[in-house]
Amino acid sequence: MKTKDMVMAIGIFTLMSLFSNAITTKASSVGAILNSIPGLCILAIIALVGMLAGRYIPGGIPAAAWVVTIGCIVTVPGFPGAEFINAKVKLVNFVALCTPILAYAGISIGKDIEAFKQSGWRIVVLACAVFIGTYLASAIIAQMILKMLGQI
Repeated sequence: MKTKDMVMAIGIFTLMSLFSNAITTKASSVGAILNSIPGLCILAIIALVGMLAGRYIPGGIPAAAWVVTIGCIVTVPGFPGAEFINAKVKLVNFVALCTPILAYAGISIGKDIEAFKQSGWRIVVLACAVFIGTYLASAIIAQMILKMLGQI
């Protein structure tokens, strides 16, 4: 994908997320919608920088790893501007952010339905095992941390 196409795709997803955020937060005022724009732009910039890093920095590290790493770095307390970034991104609804991305993923899978059919029933069993394993691991980790913090 060319850089120009990457920027355009991120821009489209940002606009879709803004629309979805306006619906899910039941924003009745223009001010509430406008408040989420800086957070969405920050997230879009982090995604773009991570994707460009994945493309141009040698080492074969996937773009998703760069996006997560950059996002963690810029939101760590003590990083210049972290308080501003955290305050603005907090105004973005996570579900609203995921909705357009999941819709795109669904369309992508629907486009390749024949390849999905050829995978057979084993892919469904594998997906269920991954979902259950991820859920259980998350629950165990959360339980341990909450007990260590004395919350439960």
